[in-house]
Amino acid sequence: MTITHTIPLPRAGRKSAETTVHLAGEIDIFTSKALRQSLMGALLTSTSTLIIDLSEVSFCDTVGLGVLVGIQHRARAQGVTLVLAGPRPHMISLLHVSGLDRSLPIAL
Repeated sequence: MTITHTIPLPRAGRKSAETTVHLAGEIDIFTSKALRQSLMGALLTSTSTLIIDLSEVSFCDTVGLGVLVGIQHRARAQGVTLVLAGPRPHMISLLHVSGLDRSLPIAL
């Protein structure tokens, strides 16, 4: 899995509004630890919105879903909105079947 952070520079007198994390490849038991650590780091720099770009994710298992749910809980506790962006059809189906599409905000 590849993880890339995009952290916009704050404008004069304003903090950075959002942080985007682009994911590519597989989210599974083997990559979940690194993903969790990376997303936790991204939460430290995000002031209002953490966008997780799933457009290049080719596979996600239940452990990966668990990471996303855990990050959402931590984001809420910090007052940060988590948004899943651009999930592929297989990921949308997985979120729907698991019921997570009702609790994780998704931007298509």
